[in-house]
Amino acid sequence: MKNVPSDIEIAQAVKPKPIVEIAAKLGISEDELELYGKYKAKIAPGVQKRLADKPDGKLILVTAITPTPAGEGKTTTSVGLTDGLNRIGKRACVALREPSLGPSFGIKGGAAGGGYAQVIPMEDINLHFTGDLHAITTAHNLCAAMLDNHLQQGNELNIDPRRVVFRRVMDLNERALRNIVIGLGGRLNGVPRESGFDITVASEVMAILCLARDLRDLKARFSRMILAYTYEGKPVTAADIGAAGAMAALMKDAIKPNLVQTLEGSPAFIHGGPFANIAHGCNSIQATRLGLKTADYLVTEAGFGADLGAEKFLDIKCRMAGLTPSAVVVVATVRALKMHGGLAKADLGREDLKALAAGIPNLQKHIGNIQKYGLPVVVAINRFPLDTEAELALVEEKCRELGASFALSEVWEKGGEGGMALAEKVVETCETSKPSEFKFIYDAAMSPKEKMNAIAREIYGADGVDFTAQAEKDLELVHTLGLDNLLVCMAKTQYSLSDDAAKLGRPSGFRITVREVRISAGAGFIVAITGAIMTMPGLPKKPAALSIDVDENGKISGLF
Repeated sequence: MKNVPSDIEIAQAVKPKPIVEIAAKLGISEDELELYGKYKAKIAPGVQKRLADKPDGKLILVTAITPTPAGEGKTTTSVGLTDGLNRIGKRACVALREPSLGPSFGIKGGAAGGGYAQVIPMEDINLHFTGDLHAITTAHNLCAAMLDNHLQQGNELNIDPRRVVFRRVMDLNERALRNIVIGLGGRLNGVPRESGFDITVASEVMAILCLARDLRDLKARFSRMILAYTYEGKPVTAADIGAAGAMAALMKDAIKPNLVQTLEGSPAFIHGGPFANIAHGCNSIQATRLGLKTADYLVTEAGFGADLGAEKFLDIKCRMAGLTPSAVVVVATVRALKMHGGLAKADLGREDLKALAAGIPNLQKHIGNIQKYGLPVVVAINRFPLDTEAELALVEEKCRELGASFALSEVWEKGGEGGMALAEKVVETCETSKPSEFKFIYDAAMSPKEKMNAIAREIYGADGVDFTAQAEKDLELVHTLGLDNLLVCMAKTQYSLSDDAAKLGRPSGFRITVREVRISAGAGFIVAITGAIMTMPGLPKKPAALSIDVDENGKISGLF
């Protein structure tokens, strides 16, 4: 077997173009950039205003089947599709999320695409980038510090320390900080209370960054964040403790979208990074809107499978931003489908049509889910070398039966050239599909329970939703505060359509258990915590950090 270079070796072998040249492809001048060296830049706020009256390009959402250890390649496909669209003469760009340091040093490694379909400079993107995630972490923790200081300095608002709901965050996997006690050591060290840490990408501050229209909207959303409750049960917001202005000041640069490029020089906006299993899983509205105003095709991805990222993209982001996708790409691999059909990972290299047929219902469910939104679907099979013609033919046959277009994607190996067939199919779908009948899965006027049941039944295929005593108590508070109109962000395992990670394929006869409901009033939704999902991951036995190093010249290795 030939020696295949790693993702980072491929990326480091490419000389990036100056970012001013990439911006020029989008009609953005050097004066409208805030440069972070030669190859990264933030876009000045004035660009959004200048382009406000320009018609939008076509919005292409890339999602996937339920993830498995066999791999699907959603980000890689998004990048390769963008390069493929540019190769066939369409002006295209891509909008992605910023990677979290948690997975980068944990189980996943880097998240800037793979093979010959990557965004660069991948080391910067996967590490500190332009500092956005650090700004989010700092703004969030400033608010937490101001809240604890308020308790220490006399507690004029009469806050009940037992009802502080605003935890701290850090952008690393750290299970030891999930539940902690703070304020120990006597009166000078604060008010003792139980607390804990979430990962930064699960922070409401992150969600607000990605959903805010501008700096004014960002500050207004910060003001509405509920941090705690008084002894009388009254909510205490960031505005009440005077934190919103300072938080917005820390975020004044982070709110500006970042521009980088693919290996082939396609423009790439990378901004915001909420997880899709515990947050809403989409890049910022500002980056998406910039892409739509500056390109004929804007490709964007939503995290994990269509039951998580795509549902939240469509029901939350599109609703808030007034967006309508022209087409949705569902990424799958033969390997992953065979795993959903019961085949062990060690056996995925051999042809097994029986296992493939048993796993295809997972793909069928995700296709059907997107069609429920009234949107056309293109299935992208991310081809692996050991996929057989018989296996590919079976997947194509099943796609055809469901009315979904189909194309092979070979972007990992061939870059944009390997994405041209998919690009042609996407363009054909956009140009020949009947006018969009885009609709949401639930009405915002429904009660929270009705919204959760709609998602569980229609998208997951569950028989319904059960609520623990704590969840019932949380929902009663939502109702008492007059927040029943908030949208719903379901926090659920990414490894199954159900809330049980062990149930692969297309499970049936199950119910979803909501054990807790958190209010994200600034973001505009409530978060339903289901099953065993956690908002602070832990490191695996052999974390990716063990393989990451840097030499005396500053050259990084092992970052995927």
